[in-house]
Amino acid sequence: MSKRIVVLGAGESGSGAAVLAKTKGLDVFVSDMSAIKDKYKKLLDSYQIAWEESTHTFDKILTADEVIKSPGIPDKAPIIQAIKEKKIPIISEIEFAGRYTSAKMVCITGSNGKTTTTLLTYHILKNAGLNVGLAGNVGRSLALQVATENFDYYVIELSSFQLDNMYRFKANIAILLNITPDHLDRYEYNMQNYINAKFRIVQNQTKEDAFIFWNDDPIISRELELVRPQARLYPFAQTKEKGAKAYTENHQIFIETSDMPFVMPEEELALRGTHNLFNSLAAGISAHLLDIRNEDIRAALSNFKGVEHRLEPVACVRGVTYINDSKATNVNSCWYALQSMNTPVVLILGGKDKGNDYTEIEQLVHDKVKAIVCMGVDNSKLHQFFDGKVGRITDASSMQEAVNQAYEIAEKGDTVLLSPCCASFDLFKSYEDRGEQFKACVRNL
Repeated sequence: MSKRIVVLGAGESGSGAAVLAKTKGLDVFVSDMSAIKDKYKKLLDSYQIAWEESTHTFDKILTADEVIKSPGIPDKAPIIQAIKEKKIPIISEIEFAGRYTSAKMVCITGSNGKTTTTLLTYHILKNAGLNVGLAGNVGRSLALQVATENFDYYVIELSSFQLDNMYRFKANIAILLNITPDHLDRYEYNMQNYINAKFRIVQNQTKEDAFIFWNDDPIISRELELVRPQARLYPFAQTKEKGAKAYTENHQIFIETSDMPFVMPEEELALRGTHNLFNSLAAGISAHLLDIRNEDIRAALSNFKGVEHRLEPVACVRGVTYINDSKATNVNSCWYALQSMNTPVVLILGGKDKGNDYTEIEQLVHDKVKAIVCMGVDNSKLHQFFDGKVGRITDASSMQEAVNQAYEIAEKGDTVLLSPCCASFDLFKSYEDRGEQFKACVRNL
């Protein structure tokens, strides 16, 4: 009898895992508590995979030999509790896919910057002619690509939720950009639990592998003393300092991982701002370690187009610049956005709070923000923190209302910045939906 695999969640990762399981001759059943999108139903049907939607049939699920869980399903969900009670192993789609490929894995995590760094790394590798796939939090399901393609390399963005259920999977190159509080509602409001999840990216690495990280992140520095990864270490920093393998000096970027160091003028980077410098350094180190020619790295770092919904310029209306940073779903992302502003800011904040501590942006708000528009179902926490700390603070219950209020407040030379600090699920389907609505409202001004 073939091994029985139950996949929970039939989105991009779940449906991909189901297809891979089916192509490997396993007995597969897919269950989703929500409605399944038509494109995934078609995919499952084309492989004759049994599925159910809008329910979990416990009797069918608890006969599994192994469960592949979509990253969005929390551990406290009743079905997960029941599976754990029966001691059925639970793994992630990435863990499952890793069993069936010998491709080299470049894996990227961090509280902020991981999507940009993932897309930039993929851009460098692909433009250099490598046979490379893009997977994880961006791109298509890794499992589906392993089932239907034959790549030599994968660049994978990994969230803490994906890392949670990875056990034997190995990153050949692991990048950890930073660690700041995020998703604490999923980690029992215990920061160490979240840190532990992020550091799973180095588990299983050997001295043949590489670990790239920000040298000046206090949490990473402290944790490195305890974890002591087996991999070779490649820290990056803003300026030249002890041990740093990538840094800037005299407005030049240096990457020193081999006898042939990489040098390029900082002003030629396509991406601006300190946070993007770090993203570029991390991507550059990984490319250098894969022996990509310096001229190919230089070209890709200078012609990369940024990520949608991440500090994305939308329009200039009556001398006011509008910037869509809807991807800023935590406080530290907003910190990076505010840090890169050099004009007075009207800041649109709010959404589903994940246990946020706004003290991190307090000084930047004081220095740069003239008004805040609170956009959410419940803005009480924002008022509690920011009332009296900015010249003006207003409430909006829709994107249209928020943009209209920002338009009324902003003056020529100001920037209206959507950088919400929060998840989008109170008023929007996703951060993408929130960003698209913002752009549409701005263009209609």
